[in-house]
Amino acid sequence: MVGDREGTRHTRWAGIVSLSVMRLWKRATRTRSGRVAAILVTVALTTALLLMVTGVALALADGGTATDDDATVEVVPDDSATLSAVDGVERPRLGETNERAASMHTHEDVDHASPVLAEPGRLEAADGDDQPTVLLVGVVADGEPRTAAGLPTDDLEPGDPHYANGSYDGVPEGEIVLSEAAANRLGASEGDELDVPTPEAAAETHSVTLTVAAVEEGADDGDTDVPVALVQLSELQSFTGADDGQLADRVIVWGEPAAAESAATEAYPDAAVESNAPTDPSALFDDGLALATSLLALFVGIVICSSFVATTAGMTVNDDRRSLAVLESVGIPRRGRLVLVAVSTLVTTVCGALLGAAIGIAGIQVVNALAAATIAPGTVALIHPLFVPYAVGVALVAGLLAMPYPLAIAARTSVLEEVRR
Repeated sequence: MVGDREGTRHTRWAGIVSLSVMRLWKRATRTRSGRVAAILVTVALTTALLLMVTGVALALADGGTATDDDATVEVVPDDSATLSAVDGVERPRLGETNERAASMHTHEDVDHASPVLAEPGRLEAADGDDQPTVLLVGVVADGEPRTAAGLPTDDLEPGDPHYANGSYDGVPEGEIVLSEAAANRLGASEGDELDVPTPEAAAETHSVTLTVAAVEEGADDGDTDVPVALVQLSELQSFTGADDGQLADRVIVWGEPAAAESAATEAYPDAAVESNAPTDPSALFDDGLALATSLLALFVGIVICSSFVATTAGMTVNDDRRSLAVLESVGIPRRGRLVLVAVSTLVTTVCGALLGAAIGIAGIQVVNALAAATIAPGTVALIHPLFVPYAVGVALVAGLLAMPYPLAIAARTSVLEEVRR
């Protein structure tokens, strides 16, 4: 008997929830679609804005270390330890990068290490009428499928032959891998030859000719993408003068995380070793400004969502009193009617949050694209897989805070009052 009673109770509540969803669907598609759409749009836009602000705060907490490399860790100069008088003119760089990267590679569980040198360079277009500027990135390939600056490195000859154990007298490969944006700017395709005007800092007096080894789609290729090209590290060092001291902007390391970090720290004890693992949202708690920004966005989002949902849901319930009275007359108790109102309100809010999560993620990508095209070449807002459950959680909190008002209206509804009306 007890089991039958429990089964009947579960069946009854399941029926009430199903009825609530069906009534919500009917209102959304037929009778009161305007108010349902208003809740959806308001929750979606508020949630989207919340995620965009949170993405910016996460990037701020991350310190802007997100890159287009698939390396495990990267070594960058520690700006705080640099006292050079030319810091404001030339960014700090690492020295002896070729030798130290080779030493990192000898560590167990370190797969590869490569210095990275980035320099804007003018390349003579294929038609010979112009010399557009592209970002030249020098790396050392090892023949494995790896990514640097958003482009695959395995299109380059492995080993950087021109380096020749530090003598820089090996035969240059003279190859270049273009992103699609760079190829479009240069009007070049695979097999074309591009001339590089020799900078004054270079020791050679003759120009350098590079052959396009491949044209690849960059990590963020598009109309606003920065034109990037990969070349052999030692060749870029040679014709920019960075071979004196084996200079590079950073060193990237592939391998087991602990081993890669240990090797990088050993090679450069005074530099900053940063992990390229996905940013942990807990990093927000380590940055006061980022935490304050995200908490303010959270507070504003919950207040706006709960206020609007409460008002709109209350108006919907007030207009729906006759239907609630009919449900009372057919035997559905007050608790069941309140569940109908609560479920429909929460389902609408959660659907708005899911829509807002999609809009917010797309908005972050748009913000990054606009920033890359205008003020910042890097990532200004990050996306994390937890953004979707975060949006749903915020919407549920807002829905619960909004619940008392529509429930109070539903609780005061009775058959007698509706008959007198």
